[in-house]
Amino acid sequence: MKKFLLLLHEDMEKMRNLSVKEMEELEKSHISWAEKLANSGNLISGDGLQEKGMLISGKDCIVKDGTYLESKELIGGYYLIQAKDLESAVEMAKECPCHIWGGTTEIRPIMNIEEYVQ
Repeated sequence: MKKFLLLLHEDMEKMRNLSVKEMEELEKSHISWAEKLANSGNLISGDGLQEKGMLISGKDCIVKDGTYLESKELIGGYYLIQAKDLESAVEMAKECPCHIWGGTTEIRPIMNIEEYVQ
């Protein structure tokens, strides 16, 4: 099985405007989906991410507040999954609850360094 990182891009303005009931529904949907992935043996880990973070850039390691400095979109969480191939990971990711409120799931294959070092 190959590993894939699912990055959950959220429109933070939309997320802030959700009612308490809608937030609870979204949370329950994520828990249910994570349980489904775990029961099928595809979930490795996953979590939500705090909105505030730091950026370190360049060889001089310039430190800045924020994650996306000029964007209303933020990576709100991640799932690390395993799947047979990219197509299987895509099919799993289509069920991600972040899509309920217009979010986007970015799927990134995890590099197997042994395939590149020989």
